[in-house]
Amino acid sequence: MTSLPEIKKHMEKAIDHLRGEISKLRVGRASVSMLDGVKVESYGSQVGLKEVAALGTPDAKTITIQPWDRGVINDVEKAILAANLGLTPINDGKLIRVNLPPLTEERRKDFVKGLKKNGEETKVSVRNVRRDALDAAKKSDMTEDDKRRFQDDLQKLTDQSVAEVDKIVEAKSQELLTL
Repeated sequence: MTSLPEIKKHMEKAIDHLRGEISKLRVGRASVSMLDGVKVESYGSQVGLKEVAALGTPDAKTITIQPWDRGVINDVEKAILAANLGLTPINDGKLIRVNLPPLTEERRKDFVKGLKKNGEETKVSVRNVRRDALDAAKKSDMTEDDKRRFQDDLQKLTDQSVAEVDKIVEAKSQELLTL
């Protein structure tokens, strides 16, 4: 792994993972992506919630879940509770409603703390990509000048990626704290 475009792709993958994690955060509006990690026991196997039900957001504070098979409605309810998302499903026999409670100041600060932790983990991933690339470059048959140039370019790429992570985390933190 000594080509800069390949290295950049690995660093972008880490940043995309961070964006995916951030999209699951609940910030005032109901979003079906909040339930992406919920797995339901259905017919003897664990499947994603989207595979057994239609999800919707009729308003900003409610998520509706309508299982295609009414036989799994209780399993869906249990799965949401077991996911430990701080959400309480309301089952009426045909449809499950999840009303989002308003975010408290303390809960927002907890979200920001977790967000910053995710940001640090992403930076570590980016730095690990840099380290692996440097190790590969040292073992390669590049000239010393080429190795030095590669190191400088790699450091610039790493600094750009870390700055992007900081920008993403800061923007989301502001959004969480100013609702």
